Amino acid sequence: MTETDIVVLREGTEGLSMESYADALRERLPDRTVTLARTPKQERELVADARVVTGITIDEDLLDRADRLELFACTFAGTDHVPMDALAEHGVAVTNAGGIHAPGIAEQAIGNMLVFARRLHEGWRRKERAEWRHFQSGEFTDSTVTIIGLGSIGQAVAQRLQGFEVETIGIRYTPSKGGPTDEVAGFEPDAIHDALSRSEYVVVACPLNDLTRGLIGEAEFATMPADAVLVNAARGGIVDTDALVSALRSNKIRGAALDVTDPEPLPADHPLWGLENCLITPHTGGHTPKHWDRLADIVAGNLGRLDEGEELENQVLAAESN
Repeated sequence: MTETDIVVLREGTEGLSMESYADALRERLPDRTVTLARTPKQERELVADARVVTGITIDEDLLDRADRLELFACTFAGTDHVPMDALAEHGVAVTNAGGIHAPGIAEQAIGNMLVFARRLHEGWRRKERAEWRHFQSGEFTDSTVTIIGLGSIGQAVAQRLQGFEVETIGIRYTPSKGGPTDEVAGFEPDAIHDALSRSEYVVVACPLNDLTRGLIGEAEFATMPADAVLVNAARGGIVDTDALVSALRSNKIRGAALDVTDPEPLPADHPLWGLENCLITPHTGGHTPKHWDRLADIVAGNLGRLDEGEELENQVLAAESN
C-alpha cells in the first residue's frame, strides 16, 4: 500500500461534495498524495497508512491500525461528535473548521439588522398581497449594536459594521484583551445588562457552554429597549425560547432574527413560526461556496506545519507522544 499524505473520508457535510474538497487539497498540494476514500473498505485501507485524515469524524476502530496518523482535520467547527479521547490516546492532533463560516454568518447577521431597520419584511408581506401602500422605515445609522462573543464570527460582524456609522459594544470572556468594537465588556451580568439597555440590536455570536446556556432570558428581554432586535447567529440554547416568544408576543422587544433555534429543527407547530416580528432561517447562515477553499487552505498549511514541527492552525487537541 502506497503511503498517503492526506485521506479525505467519504461522508460529506452540508450537501457539499467531498470530491470537490479533495480536488481543492490537490490544487494546494500538487507534490503530495491526496486520496478520497469512496467506500468503507477504502477507508480502512487508506487510513492505516495516512498521515492526515480529514472528514466529519473518524471511527475509533480505524485508529488502532493508523500508525502514521498525526492529524485528524475535522470539517466542522464543533468537535463534540469526534472521539477526542481515543485520538488523544493515539497521540493524534485534532483541528477544526472554525472561522471558515464567519464571513457568511456575519453578512447574514448584518442583513437581518438592515431588514428590521428598513422594515423590508413588511414590504415583502405587502408584495405577497399585491398591496401598494406606504409604510414608515427607520435608519440603521446611529444605532448601538452589542455583539455577544468576539470570536471569529463576532469579529467578522464588527469588521463589517465599520462604515455604517453605528456604535458597537463587544462582550467577551477577557475584556482586557480589547477588541474591534467601540467598547468591550465582560460576561458579568451587570456588564451585559448595561450593554443590553443601550442597544437597538443584539447579535449573539458566542459558543454554547455552561456559562452561555440560557444567557438571554426573561430578565435580559426586560432590560432591552422596546425597539431592540435580537439576532441569534450562534446556537439556539443561548436564548431562552419561551422567554423570547413571550417578549415578541408582548412587544417587549421589536423583533428577532433566528438562524438557530431551541429546539432545532423548529417543530412546524411552534409559535415562533406565526410571529410576524420573528425572521427564521434554517441554520443556513454559515453556508458558503468557499467552504472547501477556506478549509483546504487550513489543512494544506497544517501539513507543512507538521513537517516543521510548528503549532497547527485551528488546533483543538495537541498531539502527544505515546
